Amino acid sequence: MSVNPRHSERFSSTCCYCGVGCGVTVYKDKKGRISVEGSADYPVNKGMLCSKGLNLHHTANDRSDRLLFPQMRPARHMPLQRVGWDEGLDRAAAVFRSLIARYGPDSVGFYISGQCLTEEYYVVNKLMKGFIGSNNIDSNSRLCMSSAVAAHKLAFGEDSVPLSYEDLELADCFFVTGANPAWCHPILWRRIEAHKAANPDVRIIVADPRRTDSCAVADLHLPLNPGTDMTLHYAIGRLLIEAGSFSPEFIRDHTEKYEAYRSRVFERTVEESAVICGLSAGDIRQAAAWIGDASAYISLWTMGLNQSVSGVNKVLSLIDLHLLTGQIGRPGAGPFSLTGQPNAMGGRETGGLANLLPAHRDLSNPEHRAAVQDYWGSGPLAAKPGLTATEMFEAMADGRLKAIWIMGTNPLVSLPDIRKAEEALKKARFVVVRGR
Repeated sequence: MSVNPRHSERFSSTCCYCGVGCGVTVYKDKKGRISVEGSADYPVNKGMLCSKGLNLHHTANDRSDRLLFPQMRPARHMPLQRVGWDEGLDRAAAVFRSLIARYGPDSVGFYISGQCLTEEYYVVNKLMKGFIGSNNIDSNSRLCMSSAVAAHKLAFGEDSVPLSYEDLELADCFFVTGANPAWCHPILWRRIEAHKAANPDVRIIVADPRRTDSCAVADLHLPLNPGTDMTLHYAIGRLLIEAGSFSPEFIRDHTEKYEAYRSRVFERTVEESAVICGLSAGDIRQAAAWIGDASAYISLWTMGLNQSVSGVNKVLSLIDLHLLTGQIGRPGAGPFSLTGQPNAMGGRETGGLANLLPAHRDLSNPEHRAAVQDYWGSGPLAAKPGLTATEMFEAMADGRLKAIWIMGTNPLVSLPDIRKAEEALKKARFVVVRGR
C-alpha cells in the first residue's frame, strides 16, 4: 500500500531505529495512511534510507499489535482493561505518591530508553532527580553505551564525541573495530563507501573476529581473537612510537601520563601481541603504518568494545591512539562512538543515567548539584548515584524497589538475564509501561 504524496499532509521527522538519525519525510493521506521517504536536504542521510527506514510506515499503518490507548489492571491478577488517559495517569501518580510517602523516594524508579526524545529525557530526569528526590533513573543505554560514557569522561573530562558526520568525508584512514556498520549503521557506511570510491587512496581497516559485510570494502581485515582488542591497540601504539609517527607537541600540550602509556605498550613485542591476537605481525605493522601516515584518521566502534567486562579500558586504549598521534580536535580526525539507538547521546546530554546530571554536570560534585538544583528550583539533589538498569531489577526482586515506570524499552528482550527480570517484575508492587 502506498500513499500519493501529492494528496497528503507532509511532516518532517527522524528515523527511530539505529543511531545514525536519518531525516525522513512523512506523508499522511485523508484515510490516515502513512508513507515515508528519505529527506533529500537532510545532512545526515542526504535522501538515503536503509531497509528499516524505508519500512517505517508499516509500524503506523499496521494497528494489529500496536498499543493505541491506555490499559490498566484494576487488581494484579485481573486482565488489562481500557481506560482514559486521565484515569491511567491519576492511578500511576497516586500509587507512586503513596509508595514514596511510606518508603521514601528510593522506593521507586524510572527505566528509560534511547528511544525517548531529548525533551522527554530531560523532563523525566527533572521529575525524578529534582522533585521526587532520587537518582533511581537509568536508561537502556546503560546496556550499550555506558563504557563509552566512562571512557570519554576519563579521557576528555566530559562525555562528548569530538567530531561529527561531516568529518567522514575528510578522513583518509578509518579503523573500524567492534562494529559492523554495513549492517548496523548502513547509511553512515554508504557515505564512507562513497568517500572511498571517490578517493581510492582512503584506507579502511576492520578489526573483527568475523568477516562481516563491512570487510567488503576494507583494505585490511584483522580477524583478531575475541577479547584481545586492547592487546592489538597497544601493539599499534608501540609501532607508532617506534616509527616516530606520533605528536610530541600534542602530547606535551594536551595530555598527561605519556610515559606510563609508553611503558605499558612496550611490555610486549609486536610478535608476542600478534600471537595473543591470532594475527600476523605483518598485518599489525601495516595497520599501524596506515594510521601513522594518515593526514586525518577516524576510529569507529560500537558494542563489540562497549559490551564487555573491560569495555571502558578497551575504549580508552582506542582513544589513546588519537591522543598519541594528535588525531583529534581537527577536521576529519577523532574517535567516533557509534550509538545503537536514535537518541542515546541526547539522553546522555540531559543526564539520563543514574550517575549523571544534565549538560555533562557531575552528580558527585556538590557545586554541580547546587547549580542544577538552583536552575530547576527544586529540592536538594541526592548525592548518592541511583540504581543502574540491572540493579533496578535486582532491587525489585529483593523488595527495595517497589514501583518502576518503563519508557520506550522492553527489558524482557534486552536485559542480560531475562528470567531474573521477569521474576523481578512479578514481585514489584506497581509497574507502568509506556510503549508504542
